[in-house]
Amino acid sequence: MNLTIRPLQVTDYPALLALFTEFAEYEKHLDSMTNTLEKMEAEHEYINGFGAFNEQGDMIGYATYFFAYYTFTGKSVYMDDLYVKPEYRGLGLGTKLINEVISFARSQNCHKVRWQVSEWNTNSIEFYKSLGAKLDNLEYRCDLIL
Repeated sequence: MNLTIRPLQVTDYPALLALFTEFAEYEKHLDSMTNTLEKMEAEHEYINGFGAFNEQGDMIGYATYFFAYYTFTGKSVYMDDLYVKPEYRGLGLGTKLINEVISFARSQNCHKVRWQVSEWNTNSIEFYKSLGAKLDNLEYRCDLIL
């Protein structure tokens, strides 16, 4: 199977939005999904990431990230999402996508990559552990909707 991973482009946004919606459903947060194509196009300078594409050019996964500055470690990358369509899992795409984010962070002289995972998502937890990620139970996600 010939799969391609490349940086996201504005022309990918319709497919990316569809995967955002799939991811929201998978994470049991579909009711929180308020993003739109219009929002994405207007806010395109904030969308950073990599897409995974099958032989037909369909987007089958993505990893999005942004820069962050952490008090204890300094300049870092926060990986907001990593998602691969269920039928393409187990092919190494998640590893390839996260490795793209890690390579990008290194190229920008970042000191770490951080992300979060839902406690019920044991498959992802085991996947992240296999990559050498250190997991803790020290934080809660806090959102203030504006």
